Amino acid sequence: MAYDAPINEIEFSLKELAGIGQLAGLPGLEAYDAGIVRPILEEAAKLASEVLAPLNPSGDSQGARLGDEGVIAPDGFKAAYDAFRKGGWMGLAAPEEWGGQGLPRALALGVMEMFHSANMAFGLCPMLSYGAVEALLAHGTDGQKKTYLPKLVAGDWTGTMNLTEPQAGSDVGALTTKAAPNADGSYAITGQKIYITWGDHDLAENIIHMVLARLPGAPKGSKGISLFLVPKFLVHADGSLGARNSVRCIGLEKKIGIHASPTCVMEYAGATGWLIGEANKGLACMFTMMNSARLNVGLEGVGVGEAAYQAAFSYAKDRRQGAAEGVSGPAPILHHADVRRTLITMRARVAAARAICYACGVSADLAHASDVPSVRAAAKAREDLLTPIAKAWSTDMGVDVASLGVQVHGGMGFMNDTLAAQLYRDARIAPIYEGTNGIQAIDLVGRKITANGGASMRAMLTEIDETVRLARSTNDPQFVQLAERLWAASKALAETTDWMLARMKAEEQDKALAGATAYLALAGDVIGGHFLARAALAARQKDPDFRARQMALAGFFAETSLASAPGRVPGITEGGDRFLDNSRALFGID
Repeated sequence: MAYDAPINEIEFSLKELAGIGQLAGLPGLEAYDAGIVRPILEEAAKLASEVLAPLNPSGDSQGARLGDEGVIAPDGFKAAYDAFRKGGWMGLAAPEEWGGQGLPRALALGVMEMFHSANMAFGLCPMLSYGAVEALLAHGTDGQKKTYLPKLVAGDWTGTMNLTEPQAGSDVGALTTKAAPNADGSYAITGQKIYITWGDHDLAENIIHMVLARLPGAPKGSKGISLFLVPKFLVHADGSLGARNSVRCIGLEKKIGIHASPTCVMEYAGATGWLIGEANKGLACMFTMMNSARLNVGLEGVGVGEAAYQAAFSYAKDRRQGAAEGVSGPAPILHHADVRRTLITMRARVAAARAICYACGVSADLAHASDVPSVRAAAKAREDLLTPIAKAWSTDMGVDVASLGVQVHGGMGFMNDTLAAQLYRDARIAPIYEGTNGIQAIDLVGRKITANGGASMRAMLTEIDETVRLARSTNDPQFVQLAERLWAASKALAETTDWMLARMKAEEQDKALAGATAYLALAGDVIGGHFLARAALAARQKDPDFRARQMALAGFFAETSLASAPGRVPGITEGGDRFLDNSRALFGID
């Protein structure tokens, strides 16, 4: 199946739902105007469909491999990366000061969605480089920025995040990698890191590792970790490459998916590194990278979901089985109502997740670029609220939609050599990446809605109320019904938000966190339904076919996901009590 980038849907979501137009003319984004969105998406679509998508199945079957000199990417990946680099895609949203194009992050998200749809394993490589760039921009010294940013922004060098160790996964405070001071101000980094995505490869001439380690005498736990920059090849003062550093990949993890993306075990044997930010303040630097990565991982869910939908739709048009009215002989399974129901479920959920992620991206742009303090503050609160939802809801969606894609294929979907099967395997890592989705739910409840007493969620609910009002004001029966479903769902979200805030205030944290994952799922459904309703309203000014498609997606989502929202409240507010009262006996915990 050929990947067909959904340019119209991406452009519509960016402009009509996320509101990317409000970024025009802001400081640092002077290069952006509405007229460049379509051309950029069209060029990215060519790279995605013509270069990256054809490598997806072959990369999966061949996989990355470890040779004598390091990791070797699958055939064709180096040429694909060269095309990506020469196209300037790495620097799309980077500041012009460092060789970037100074365009909105939200627009870069639209581009990255296509790359993840076409070839998620490939897309992971630049995704990690974005995190390294963000960390240097926020925390690097002037000298570090001058040395490393131009090469990273150009794509000549790539970046990684080295956080996890065998005994320290999500609990990064348990890491033991050591950083010993050298006489010249650098540090000797010693330790082992696991699960390092694109930790070594032959696509670029240098790799810049961002490594969490512990200084001598550092406090225990997360308060005693620092972030270090450790290049694969040392860099001379003139920017040329020097000797190989004492860091290497000593093994590749064997995974159920993303086989073309090398997931490395990295060994640091006194490797030379430099402190990023302040000593023992590595957690703040890490979260700069993590927040960037979390939104981009959410886009992986959107990308894989879109690819799974396209593969299932293509198969449903061609696969003939069973009888259908008006069709002579076996009918394409697309004629069967249950198959069409499955396909619209897939498409509606992808569209909702796309809008959530793009809205988060525009909020991040506004929080960084707006010259109005109140706008920056409101945008930052919106970004903080949407980030865990974008990451968790979208990646759960990606797995569910990929699973539905296998179901549409039937027995053929269970065959390892089908794209449907590969997408299902590839998608499964995304809910685990960059803080598992359970951690995202804890973050949403424990930090994001409590940080400002629920103000950011109440602002979101006020926006949803306005969507309800607009839909009712059309006096169109379809929109009125849509408004009623969205209104009831928003009240369920408001009730559970108040309950969560009350439990956290009463220091009944276990009760709140026991329902956190269900709460995040509800929040994603309601906010996603809000964006789909907005899409249907905006589409009234479009051509009849586009208008009908948006109404179909919004209406179906409202009658399924939103309609169930009020009934999910007890599972959030009461289910935790029942669980906590009996869980020790259930699991044999003393």
